[in-house]
Amino acid sequence: MISCAAMAQIPNASFETWTAHTGYNTPNGWGNTDSLTSLASVYNCEKGTGGATGGGSYYLKLTSKTVLTTVIPGVAVTGSISLSGTTYGVSGGFAITTRPQNLTGSWQYQASGADHAQIIVLLSKWNATLGRKDTVSFTTYAVPGLPTTQTTWATFSIPLTYKDGKYPDTAMILVSSSATTPVAGSYIYLDNLAFSGTVASGVAQVTEHPETIIYPNPAKGNAHISYYSINNGNVNIYVTDITGHLIKNITAQVATGNNNLLLELNDLNKGSYIVTLAGETGMESKKLILE
Repeated sequence: MISCAAMAQIPNASFETWTAHTGYNTPNGWGNTDSLTSLASVYNCEKGTGGATGGGSYYLKLTSKTVLTTVIPGVAVTGSISLSGTTYGVSGGFAITTRPQNLTGSWQYQASGADHAQIIVLLSKWNATLGRKDTVSFTTYAVPGLPTTQTTWATFSIPLTYKDGKYPDTAMILVSSSATTPVAGSYIYLDNLAFSGTVASGVAQVTEHPETIIYPNPAKGNAHISYYSINNGNVNIYVTDITGHLIKNITAQVATGNNNLLLELNDLNKGSYIVTLAGETGMESKKLILE
């Protein structure tokens, strides 16, 4: 019974059940901040009508919006959530007894400026000896940002990263329409969430990789990017100004392992820029100052 139930453990995975409040709806089993942002008549978590292919009648819409003078991302989590400024606190989760290989589903997304959506999956196990939760699996997936968009339904599969060989007892999924610097208008829509595959017990699946580093920073003219790739292929490098305007779009070939990429910036003015690297497994952004 446990094995057969593995695909259905995510609560309200197709977002078919919602609770109506005055002026807005919330997806059952998913915490969000609409109870707070609704005080300013702003709703970041909304009920979409007409689900993805193979889904039901509804889907989840998360959008970053301006609340008074602050941009607040749309966030949903399989637990409870609290908000202080633009900082979220989450707790809770749902029971799980398997070690899934992937989080799958259907999505649409589009970013504003240098922003991007992100999906986080945490699997943990209670350690009775130490009185704490131990992390079994922790995965942060950066959804591609501009110029990549997905404005029609498409399927996705995100591989989970295991740091421990134990079986978890609790899972939490968090989805945000923005990263650390929210930009109004960024959005992600989700439907048909599920876990797939199985990772054997006793396996810590993926080792930690070196952090992406841009150097020198501040730079005068050209800079270098130290980048670790999990396979051979291409990585897209986007350079934007602090307003999100795209300045450069570069495609570089990378090999499995450590790569040193040259970033030619002699034609740019002094100032602050955002350098974004987008590969097959996601996207990350770094700030660069030119002197």
